[in-house]
Amino acid sequence: MPRSVSRGVVALLLSCALLLTTAACNSDDTKSANAAAAPSASASFEKQKLAKTRFVANAGLAAGATYQWIVKPYRAGKFKKGADGRTFALVKGGLAGAFTYNRLKAALNNAKGDPLLSKAVAPLSAGIDSLKDLGTKLRKGEAGEADVGAFEKVINGVKDAGRSAGANVVDKVPSASQLSGG
Repeated sequence: MPRSVSRGVVALLLSCALLLTTAACNSDDTKSANAAAAPSASASFEKQKLAKTRFVANAGLAAGATYQWIVKPYRAGKFKKGADGRTFALVKGGLAGAFTYNRLKAALNNAKGDPLLSKAVAPLSAGIDSLKDLGTKLRKGEAGEADVGAFEKVINGVKDAGRSAGANVVDKVPSASQLSGG
């Protein structure tokens, strides 16, 4: 009996401690939620931690995927009918197109966290949006020189904008698991 009583007392104490800590956290959350809801006088952009670093990483992955799985295979003739490994190249190109679009949107979002970078990248948002359906076009084998050129043009524009803002973008080829979203 004494052992079961001591277990009950310990359980009761732990439950009380848990209730007290969650009650304390709840009151802080209410105060911080009210503070967050109040508008503040700040710049038109929201500062992010390591915005340039995140921009460089995302833009570098987009550039690497574009070159490795879209531009290079297209120039090697892997997307042409009858080419060896065409289906695999088209699937990878389609995945790379979707991946590139996703990483460029993330890079654009990261650029908003840095005032100089946001000004440099802002004109490129329409070009990035134009890439939205090109991944599907690549996967179906319907992409041509103009489509591949669009990827190159947008990537080069992002690299130039980053360079002008002091954020040099270097191509970084993503792994197959990153490309497939895993």
